[in-house]
Amino acid sequence: MNTRQPSEQTGDWVARSLASVWHPCTQMQHHESMMPLVPVSHGRGAWLFDADGRRYLDAISSWWVNLFGHANPRINTALKDQLDLLEHAMLAGFTHEPVIKLSEKLSALTGHALGHCFYASDGASAVEIALKMSFHFWRNSGKTDKREFVCLRGSYHGETIGALAVTDVQLFRDAYGPLLQQAHVVASPDARAAEAGESAADVARRAAKQLEQLLAERGDKIAAVIVEPLVQCAAGMAMYDPAYLAEARALCDRYGVHLIADEIAVGCGRTGSFFACEQANIWPDFVCLSKGISGGYLPLSLVMTRDEIYQGFYDADVKRGFLHSHSYTGNPLACRAALATLDIFEQDDVLERNRERAARLTTALMPLAEDERVMHFRQRGMIWAFDAITDDPAFSSKFFASALQHELLLRPIGRTVYLMPPYILDDEESDSLAARTHAVFDEVMRG
Repeated sequence: MNTRQPSEQTGDWVARSLASVWHPCTQMQHHESMMPLVPVSHGRGAWLFDADGRRYLDAISSWWVNLFGHANPRINTALKDQLDLLEHAMLAGFTHEPVIKLSEKLSALTGHALGHCFYASDGASAVEIALKMSFHFWRNSGKTDKREFVCLRGSYHGETIGALAVTDVQLFRDAYGPLLQQAHVVASPDARAAEAGESAADVARRAAKQLEQLLAERGDKIAAVIVEPLVQCAAGMAMYDPAYLAEARALCDRYGVHLIADEIAVGCGRTGSFFACEQANIWPDFVCLSKGISGGYLPLSLVMTRDEIYQGFYDADVKRGFLHSHSYTGNPLACRAALATLDIFEQDDVLERNRERAARLTTALMPLAEDERVMHFRQRGMIWAFDAITDDPAFSSKFFASALQHELLLRPIGRTVYLMPPYILDDEESDSLAARTHAVFDEVMRG
C-alpha cells in the first residue's frame, strides 16, 4: 500500500495545478479534500508513477484510452520516426501517407463495408460529425424533414452541444438543457432491467419494440438512431445482448433511418471484437472511433461511413459538400500512433490473447462477484463491472481515494465499480488487480 506522506515537491505541484488548471468532470472544490490530485511523473506499462515515486495500476486505462501501456516502445518508435518526417499539415487540399494508410486499414477491417474516414480530434467531435452527416445526407436527398435523432435511455455521447443533445444524463440536461435540440429517448436494453424469467436477449427485444413503435410513428422525421454498441459506459457500464443491435439495424433499414454506432469507448477490441458491432453481425451507417484508436497517445477521432452516404455529398456544388473541418484533422503524428496500434493488434494476435487475459481476471474476481454486498457482476471482453449495494452518496469518491492507497487507479461511476485495464496485464498483475479491488471494496463498505 501507498502509506508515505506527500513530499513538499508534490504539494507544490498540486497547489500550482489548483491555482492554474481547471480540471475536467469534477467539482474543483472536491480536489481540495475528497479527491486530492495526483501529480503524475511518468508511466511504464500498466503503471503510472507520481512525483514521489508511488505507483498506481492504471485499471481504467486513463479514461479508457490506453490500450498497450504507457510509454509503449513500439508506438514510441513510430512517433519518433514520424517526428523527423512531418508533424502536421492541413488536410484541406493536402494529404499524407499516415492518414491514407490508416483509412485503408480501418476500411479493410470492416470488409470495406465502411470507408471514407472523416477525421477530428475527440470523441464528441466525431459524434457531431456523424449527426451532421446524417442530417445533411437526408437534406441532399430531398428529405428535409428528417432532422430528429433517437438515443437510448442513459446514453452518453459527449459534451459538445450536438453530442449532449443525444446524451441522456440528467446532470448535463439540468445544466445545459435550454441549449439543446431535444432527441427522442427510448428504452435501454440494459440486461440489469431483466424481469423474472427474462434473459438479456429478452430485455434487448423488449427494448427494440419501443424503438420500433417510435420509428413507425416518426420514421419520416427521424434522421438517425445513435447507440453505444453492447456497453453504455457512462450509464454504469450497462451491458446488453447483441440482439438489440441486430434488431436496430433491421428497424433502421425498414423505416429508412440511419444507424450510428458510437464505438468511441467500446471499439478497438474493448468488447472482445475489434468493432463491437461485429458481435451482432451488422454494420451501421456510421461508426465513430476515438479513445483507444491512437493507443492513448494523441487526440484522434474519426467517422467511417458507407459509400452511398459519401456519394450523397459528391457534387460540383459546394453547398452539397460536407461542411465541417478541424485545424488538426488527420494529424500525421496521431495517425502514425494509430497505425502502430493497429500493427500491435495484428502482430500480437491481441484479440485472442485478450480472451485468455479476460478468462483469468474473471476467475480471479469471483470472490468479489460472490460477495453478498455486490449485485450485477458482469463482464464483456475487457470490461468488468459490478454494483455496490450501498446508499452512501460518497461511495465513489471514497472508493477512488482508498484505491489510490492500494496502488490502483479506479474511479467508480456512482455505485458502479468497473475495471477497464490495458491489454498488457500479466498473470501477476491480473491476480493483484482482482485481490486489491476486493480489498478496497471491503474497506469502503465497512467504513
